[in-house]
Amino acid sequence: MTSSSEGDSEPEIDKLIHEPARLKIMTQLYVVESADYVFLMGLLGLTWGNLSSHLSKLETAGYVEVDKGYEGKKPRTVLRLTEKGRDAFREYRAVMKRIINDLPK
Repeated sequence: MTSSSEGDSEPEIDKLIHEPARLKIMTQLYVVESADYVFLMGLLGLTWGNLSSHLSKLETAGYVEVDKGYEGKKPRTVLRLTEKGRDAFREYRAVMKRIINDLPK
């Protein structure tokens, strides 16, 4: 996103994170080491397919790591932010703060 003034540019918003459901996912994963898929699904009120679709995009970007395994005989999927994902989220927060702080009072 750029301003109309030549040479004066506004910070770039990471549109991948900015989407509301993905922002919620990133926010929750940012504050924990890892989270169980089913727990995150219930916490965020997303359907299985919706969460899966958003996680796929975040995983493709290298922001989220998805570990599928078993706990006993039950399948379990654990999600965590990668270092790239943590860096991207920190940058997203910084950009949003700059945008909000630049608003006229």
